[in-house]
Amino acid sequence: MPNWGQVMFQDAASSVMFQLISFHDHALLVLTLVLTVVGYALVALMLNKHVNRYIMEAQTIETVWTILPALILLVLALPSLRILYITDEVSQPSITVKTIGHQWYWSYEYTDFMNVEMDSYMLPTSDLLPGDYRLLEVDNRMVVPMQLEIRMLITAADVIHSWTVPALGVKVDAVPGRLNQIGFTTTQPGIFYGQCSEICGANHSFMPIAVESINTKSFMKWISNFTQ
Repeated sequence: MPNWGQVMFQDAASSVMFQLISFHDHALLVLTLVLTVVGYALVALMLNKHVNRYIMEAQTIETVWTILPALILLVLALPSLRILYITDEVSQPSITVKTIGHQWYWSYEYTDFMNVEMDSYMLPTSDLLPGDYRLLEVDNRMVVPMQLEIRMLITAADVIHSWTVPALGVKVDAVPGRLNQIGFTTTQPGIFYGQCSEICGANHSFMPIAVESINTKSFMKWISNFTQ
């Protein structure tokens, strides 16, 4: 969960989100260095009154300020492309969960098991328990086993929604008539919250997402109780 006044990302709960945060820090460092050099050059240019006739036409410096930005762009582009392919990769999923966006709630279907499906509505403020988060708690959380790859199949029944959990680095549009796919692996137990990130109507702000990550033994017990 983010804290009040937090300016950085939430703590990563998946390997993909960890790499996204690392790339963000990497890009921010490069931008800081570039801005520092450019800012120093502008200040030095405005404050000094010297004229050097050899800089009026200097092939060397023109070559440097043409090649150097290209190298900087490569340093940014290559890691970015790597993470882009990682986010779309689904190798060997252990469990498949189908998510359907409705106005204004989510439905989850565990297609590997018989008759395991549920609707997830936001809990009203009057039903919250001490310690619950307003506008984020739901009556049925999506429960997944930790350290196992989960394949999400995401669609919508009416308008475009967006299934988004920042701590997992997941943001996928739910489009009617289209089945989108994404994979993620939680690295630790916990409850990770998200919200619909597509303006989908009057109650767009009231269809939260709660993903509960537990160990495999507890997950199998939860599935067994659900199917009984």
